[in-house]
Amino acid sequence: MSGPLHGIRVIEIAGMGAGPYAGMLLGDLGADVIRVDRPGPPGRNPREYALSRSRRSVQIDLKSDRGLAALMTLVERADILFEGFRPGVAERLGFGPEACLSRRPSLVYGRMTGWGQDGPMSQMAGHDLNYLGLTGALTLFQRDGRQPATPPGFVADLGGGGLMLALGLVSGVVSARATGQGQVVDAAMVDGVASLTTLIHSMSAQGRWDMDRPGTNFCDGGAPYYDSYVTSDGLYMAVAPIEPQFYAVMVKGLGLSLDELPDRDDPANWEPLRRVFGDIFRTRTRAEWTEVFDGTDACVTPVLGFGEAPTHPHHVARGTYAEASGATQPSPAPRFSATPGSITAPPPLPGEHSEAILREWGVDEDEIDRLVAGGVIIQA
Repeated sequence: MSGPLHGIRVIEIAGMGAGPYAGMLLGDLGADVIRVDRPGPPGRNPREYALSRSRRSVQIDLKSDRGLAALMTLVERADILFEGFRPGVAERLGFGPEACLSRRPSLVYGRMTGWGQDGPMSQMAGHDLNYLGLTGALTLFQRDGRQPATPPGFVADLGGGGLMLALGLVSGVVSARATGQGQVVDAAMVDGVASLTTLIHSMSAQGRWDMDRPGTNFCDGGAPYYDSYVTSDGLYMAVAPIEPQFYAVMVKGLGLSLDELPDRDDPANWEPLRRVFGDIFRTRTRAEWTEVFDGTDACVTPVLGFGEAPTHPHHVARGTYAEASGATQPSPAPRFSATPGSITAPPPLPGEHSEAILREWGVDEDEIDRLVAGGVIIQA
């Protein structure tokens, strides 16, 4: 047994971004994830696409009746199926929730979209930036009245989308095993991002956050004790001692004392404090400041590049990154003491395991031969 999801069978209808991330999470935690790819040449360097790890691939022509029948044979043996089409597309292709649940009543059917299955925007295209914008989350990347920074597309796609989908699917399986009844999981990135902003809404209700003035709050770049500062070599340190006791450690590390600084709790003092801290951080290199604050509670750490992060001693000690398929990539998370997850397989070529999957999942051997000969199933 390997991974807490060992024994759970998952059908992933191939898609982009959020769906593959959910499939990776489930596969890393031990589920048997089968990705159903469409006929056609593979995309760019499929072996190097880490989001495709920990699953196998079957290539099926889902536009053919026999291909749809083959998929339904797999559905009858699955615990989970998820897709990332716009609302109504899976139904038109013949494998919507009603069709699948009629064949497998305990199936958990996941639907990954940007805007959800209903609502006036449900049929519109969108991307990560749009979902952040519509939920207010994009203002968290804004300060000083300037336009928001443009974060790479993973906050909504992977955090609000793929991660929420994976949670929903596993929760659905727990329910199905208790009741025998499957259900549909409507995972919308816009809903997921809204959920991620619960803390902001909570602090606003407490009078601790001004939603109308982005970049002026204590942890969105407004406060000088929660910001990044440039060092003498043009690199950066992340400074985040929110609590007073940690702030005192940071001030001491800078060679200052609290008595000589203005009150940090008065926003009128924030810009003068920011200038003081900025001037001091510019006097040493990032490496020198890292040494000063290493092992302390100052909440001051280096801002590393993606290429540097895997070699940091803390990550090395914990195995936060792994070498797999010739590439450095994050290890499975979270961690389990009794049933640890693992990178169970390299990213597959589309159709690499077509015949083996159909055989394992109960398709007749003669039928497999006919499907392959007819081009309905492609074996890479």
